[in-house]
Amino acid sequence: MTAHDYLTTQDAEKLIAAAHHAANEVDVSISISVLDAGGNFPAFSRDDRAVLISRETGTRKAFTALQMNASTDELVETTKSTGPFYTLQTALDRTLLFIPDGIPIQREGHPIRALGVGGASPEQDHAIAMAALAVLDG
Repeated sequence: MTAHDYLTTQDAEKLIAAAHHAANEVDVSISISVLDAGGNFPAFSRDDRAVLISRETGTRKAFTALQMNASTDELVETTKSTGPFYTLQTALDRTLLFIPDGIPIQREGHPIRALGVGGASPEQDHAIAMAALAVLDG
């Protein structure tokens, strides 16, 4: 991961491009949201053929990852009826979404940004998000 306190616009655009490239590799249409620490958009993109709800799901996944400082795929079990965060999905003014894959981008364990992918299966969204993150490692 890039070792600075912020994600540049150029970094956000690299994430978007890498996510779209990974989605094209498996022939799916997606939306990808990149949020800053305040939950604002430095970058967003939606494939023309992506289902319209993918914008909202990707953004909510990114927001959830940012707020919880954890990947949403790690939190799914916690929101089941016996989980500690069962009511958290509806307890806040802004709805959290515990579906893979929203991922926090961290520095020294603290979230500085987050990304969310929506539009494909949870497994595909996760693979696409991980492929996008790999561009920050290089």
